[in-house]
Amino acid sequence: MQKVYQSAEEALDGLLFDGMFIAAGGFGLCGIPENLISAIRKAGTKDLTVASNNAGVDDFGLGILLQSRQVKKMISSYVGENAEFMRQYLSGELELEFNPQGTLAERMRAGGAGIPGFYTKTGVGTVIAEGKEHKDFDGETYIMERGIVADLSIVKAWKGDDTGNLVFRKTARNFNPNAATCGKICVAEVEELVPRGSLDPDCIHTPGIFVHRILQGNHEKRIEQRTVRAA
Repeated sequence: MQKVYQSAEEALDGLLFDGMFIAAGGFGLCGIPENLISAIRKAGTKDLTVASNNAGVDDFGLGILLQSRQVKKMISSYVGENAEFMRQYLSGELELEFNPQGTLAERMRAGGAGIPGFYTKTGVGTVIAEGKEHKDFDGETYIMERGIVADLSIVKAWKGDDTGNLVFRKTARNFNPNAATCGKICVAEVEELVPRGSLDPDCIHTPGIFVHRILQGNHEKRIEQRTVRAA
């Protein structure tokens, strides 16, 4: 099965449709699939539900899909540095399902592992728990959260081979491995596409069985918050 594509547009060809559910890796601007996000914007696919930790910044990352009004709902942990995200949410233009960060990561992991739901103490007694099943274990109250299964996962890795094996680099790993597994189809962009057999099997973070399409991208990799000190 040929998995390697020459561009993000080619890799997404035939996969996008209005109203779809997308799980996106990344955290802020770290480890985001920026080429695939740009291709989705160019495609004009609308009414999207996107599960991702946050939505980047106003003019980069998932923020560009908010600017173009292609996103109907975000499932996120953090509004962050994105003023347009905040504006659309407060004005009622955008649906937002807040998830504690660990819960969101576990929802993706669970969905990828075929686990439809799990119990967690996180969020008990808050608005997060409203409308969710409560159950006591060993004298403690837990709420049930559903695993996430998306129509499409988009992720970004450091290295990958033509079979789809992925290696993430340091903090850029973040939500990417979990997001990769929870989509019915996973498309990955990598900084470097390496020959088959050149990756140490013990260092592969996401096995190629989860990845359906892969491309080598050109990455700007902006810094979200530049912090410096005087020399």
